Amino acid sequence: MLERLSATKTPLPNEVGPALVLREVLNFVWRQWKLIVAVTALSLLVGALYLAKQTPLYTASTEILLDPQKEKAAGADTILSDAPLDDRAIVSQINIIRSPSLLRRVVEKEHLVSDPEFGSRPRPEKSASLFQSIAALIWGAPAGDTTSSGPPLDQAEPDPEEVKRATFALRGVTTAQNVGDSYVVSIAVTSKDPEKAAKLANAVADAYAVDKLEARFDAAKRASAWLSDRLEEMRKQLRNSEQAVAKFRADHGILQSTSNLTLNQQQLSDLNARLIAARGETAEKKARLDILNASDAKTSIKTLPDMMNTGLIANLRTQLTNVSQKEADLVARYGDRHPLVVNVRAERADVERAVANEIQRLNATVKNEYELAKSREMALEQSLKDVTGQTGIDNETAISLRELERTATVNKTLFEDFLQRAKITQEQTSFEARDARVIMPAIAPGGASSPKPHIIMPAALFIGLLVGIGGAWLMELLNAGFTTPRQVEEVLQLPLLTSISRMEATDRTIDGKVQPLSLIPILKPLSRFSESIRALRSGIQMTDVDNPPKVIQVTSMMPSEGKTTVALTLAASAAASGLKVLFVDADLRHPSASRLLGLEEQKGLVDYLVGQGKIQDFISFSDQLKYWTLSAGGKTQNPPDLLGSERLRSLFEYLKTAFDYIVIDTPPLEPVVDAVVVAQVADKIVFVVHWGVTARERVQRGVQRLEGHKKIAGIAFNLVDEQIAKKYGRYYDAGYNQYKNYYTE
Repeated sequence: MLERLSATKTPLPNEVGPALVLREVLNFVWRQWKLIVAVTALSLLVGALYLAKQTPLYTASTEILLDPQKEKAAGADTILSDAPLDDRAIVSQINIIRSPSLLRRVVEKEHLVSDPEFGSRPRPEKSASLFQSIAALIWGAPAGDTTSSGPPLDQAEPDPEEVKRATFALRGVTTAQNVGDSYVVSIAVTSKDPEKAAKLANAVADAYAVDKLEARFDAAKRASAWLSDRLEEMRKQLRNSEQAVAKFRADHGILQSTSNLTLNQQQLSDLNARLIAARGETAEKKARLDILNASDAKTSIKTLPDMMNTGLIANLRTQLTNVSQKEADLVARYGDRHPLVVNVRAERADVERAVANEIQRLNATVKNEYELAKSREMALEQSLKDVTGQTGIDNETAISLRELERTATVNKTLFEDFLQRAKITQEQTSFEARDARVIMPAIAPGGASSPKPHIIMPAALFIGLLVGIGGAWLMELLNAGFTTPRQVEEVLQLPLLTSISRMEATDRTIDGKVQPLSLIPILKPLSRFSESIRALRSGIQMTDVDNPPKVIQVTSMMPSEGKTTVALTLAASAAASGLKVLFVDADLRHPSASRLLGLEEQKGLVDYLVGQGKIQDFISFSDQLKYWTLSAGGKTQNPPDLLGSERLRSLFEYLKTAFDYIVIDTPPLEPVVDAVVVAQVADKIVFVVHWGVTARERVQRGVQRLEGHKKIAGIAFNLVDEQIAKKYGRYYDAGYNQYKNYYTE
């Protein structure tokens, strides 16, 4: 793990933070600018075509004032009271303005059924008369010219369905909204003709004002009619109730008076009042008597109520308090047997006897008052009983009379109230102040309100950019391959050892002959390709500086990623540096390296592992490549068993002592397990990835399969497209542009 961390590229301080994010965004735009521009241009073209095909529409608006302080007829508040103009009331008025019933009036008044913009009925063409036909022949005037003024020719009664369609068409182009927090409502109508838009806006405002007047007039008429009907009924009820009162008085001989009470009833009322007062006085006297009876001069004088603490009692109470205090002082100073103490106690006894005498006197006085009050109460009760017994019949008669009179009074009050309402309602039917008025009539607009190029084109530009960037981002997401070192480090936690460019035939042409890639490090040692291979070799060595790896395994996840070419060129680069190098073709299933080297018929690794000879018999030196080779050899039906044998381990232990550098080409990880088996004898593993092609998930899965050996040195990008790669950041741009003078192609 420490080896891997030491080999992992650590970002410089200027490679992190906002600068890195901005650079990645710019690189993204650079990579996908064609798609973004194409989508944006298409969006602008669609917006321009939309503007070209749209018919210009004009919106005219008028403003009306909903006056909450309108004048009313006298007493109008009691008849047709208006709801206050709060927000909900204003919204209700706006809904009335856009209601089909109100707009239908505009449709009928303006003959919109015959208007092609709103109605479905075409205007009838005028039939040319004989005179018009002759005039057309002489002066060239068109027959049946419709420009002459006159009443509409479609005098036929419109179909209700046509009126309905025209009404909803007008409703679709009519808007009403409150202007700020005021009582002003703006009415706007949109039409193809600016004059027509202004005309219809004013027509809707007039229809609303007239509708308000008619609604109040109809309500007043209905209220007046209802009140008239009720007046007749109440007049009959009042007449019947008054006749019943008069008949009852006549039958019982009761004269009309202001109080409507008999003499006995007046006496009864007076006696009741006097009896109540007498009972209150008796209760008061009884309470005072009870308090005095419960009082004791020696123990209760201090607890006497305030009503008793007046006159002599109050003085005696003060004297008793003073004597008691004086006694307490003398006792404390001289003791109980001192003559002064004896004198004070005698003085206190005299005061207490005086208090007792005074309480007895008060008790006798209050008792007499109580007896007198009780006698008066009993006398009033007896008088009340006598009067009640004599006027029992008259009392029942009075109750019946009062009931009849109350009924007559209620009927009279209701009749007078309804009569007043009927008078005011009749006035309202002939007078009502206008509560909605136009404060700004509509005029023909000078410019079209729709379509709006200053809104549509920026919106098309924004949508185009949004869709273009989104599509480009989606393409980036669909590109599942690795493209930058940052991705390798973040996803795989491995360093990127090198990036090998795609070599075309022209890049491999030397002296007019196309050379194989395995010879480029030897024939063109200062080329960019050779430098990338040296960077790979240097990166492998830096994974363990103290113990440089000698056995290097080269593999990939998928076939056709160029891992064999990388292995061959790695061996050639090491040999060119003066090392004794051995190349081993361990791809026993498809020995492509052996075919490229022309060794497919030569015995090799398989033959040695099955014991057909010594290793020296199968290793050969290539004068052209300058390194030793061990071909795959013969065919085998069980490559994993051979590669995992102890004989292979022993072989590589011997080879490490005989060679400075050993490169092993193994099969890809996805189809077979051979590479995992060979990893046991390798010091380091180079994982070749096809740049921008091999899916990240597959590479990650392959790394996890080899992770148990902890031998992966890093990733080698292969087949990098220079023109596309430099759009992924300065890592490639610097390598391919800024330093190209250092290479000899």
